[in-house]
Amino acid sequence: MVMATVAIEQFAPVTFLNNHNFAPHVKKNSFFDNQQNGALVAKHMIGDALRQRVEGIDHDSCDPGDEDTFFVGDLGEVYRQHMRWKKNLPRVKPFYAVKCNPDPKVIQLLAGLGTGFDCASKAEIEQVLNMGVDPSRIIYAQPCKTNSYVRYVASQGVKQMTFDNADELRKIAKLYPGAELFLRILTDDSSSLCRLSLKFGASLDSTDELLALAKDLGLNVVGVSFHVGSGASDPLAFLKAVQDAAHVFKQAESYGFVMKTLDVGGGFTGDIFEDMAHVLREALDEYFPPTVNIIAEPGRYYVSSAFTIACNIIARRTIQDPATGETSYMAYVNDGLYGNFSSIMFDHQHPIAKVLRTGQRTLYNTPMSDAYPTGVNGGLEYSIWGPTCDGIDRITESIRFDHELDVGDWLYFEDMGAYTKCSATKFNGFSDAHDVIYVCSEPGARALLGL
Repeated sequence: MVMATVAIEQFAPVTFLNNHNFAPHVKKNSFFDNQQNGALVAKHMIGDALRQRVEGIDHDSCDPGDEDTFFVGDLGEVYRQHMRWKKNLPRVKPFYAVKCNPDPKVIQLLAGLGTGFDCASKAEIEQVLNMGVDPSRIIYAQPCKTNSYVRYVASQGVKQMTFDNADELRKIAKLYPGAELFLRILTDDSSSLCRLSLKFGASLDSTDELLALAKDLGLNVVGVSFHVGSGASDPLAFLKAVQDAAHVFKQAESYGFVMKTLDVGGGFTGDIFEDMAHVLREALDEYFPPTVNIIAEPGRYYVSSAFTIACNIIARRTIQDPATGETSYMAYVNDGLYGNFSSIMFDHQHPIAKVLRTGQRTLYNTPMSDAYPTGVNGGLEYSIWGPTCDGIDRITESIRFDHELDVGDWLYFEDMGAYTKCSATKFNGFSDAHDVIYVCSEPGARALLGL
């Protein structure tokens, strides 16, 4: 096992665990085989990282903080998602949505892979620029911008930005007339987890007026952008949005604007990505010639499945049902809705607990780690609660395991890379910064990161 430690301000200490000689039998026959084999390698590496960390903690003598929640992030999974993107959407250049997970190693890897970056604030833009990314690879995809931030991006040469209303155009004309502007249009995002059309996007009956104003102000509109909503579930939403964007392109060209780029936004989810990509790919080919650049703003697509979180059971409460005589338990863990499980409230996620370690047994990625299927009344019932004193701080209302879990045991949750640590708070005095143990299950990613 080769280990290297890197100090990163947000998540220190940061540890890399790499096994360069793992799985020599892995076949490299096709894209699908590579994806499957990479995921197999990842499971072993993530399991090793989790095991080493939790088995090294003595709960009777450890220092405060040693038992804290921690992440294991597989940068190889980010790499595989990028290869999957290139295979299915070769025409579309991804601009990673930094807000989803501003993890510095993720940004470093994606920068090395040549992606652009969708930023919504000075801090995000600054973080990406400090990675050595050229300003041309950043889009300030915030239709309602702070005045001082506009002045900042002008000083840094970040030209691409979005707008969706007349007041914003007047602001840009005053503060950054040389910007390259994308008119963000309204879309049908009713099938998405997080709807954005309630807040952003110009309706199609207002786009002509906005383009006329941009022309009068001497501004440079170069493209159209849309967003079908975060975590979209209807691939056909992309078809209608592309059709609308093509209409606005023609409007803009009638005013003399040279339209160069279409930004198809985000909303991509891993489980139906191929279906989405198929619809989008055909729509783009039908409505936009190859001379038009196509970009997108995927976020959760890249990172959701790349991060696993481990939580320690810090307290337990036994509940006796007088009617049935059944015993159930309230398990309190050291993370919750005000921490890395904020995605439950803000992102409509439903993290599923699995047993990492109970007693002296580590159960990661075994059948014994899994809960009973919903509706099956076997084993012991638990509710899982966060550590704060707020009654809404509940992760899971009801879940059943074969094990009698106790204080000092560990749970883990997969698919915890999107809208988790980025929106954690310090409410009730609990930390919003937790260790990340990085593993890298893809040789190509290791090479880009210099590991």
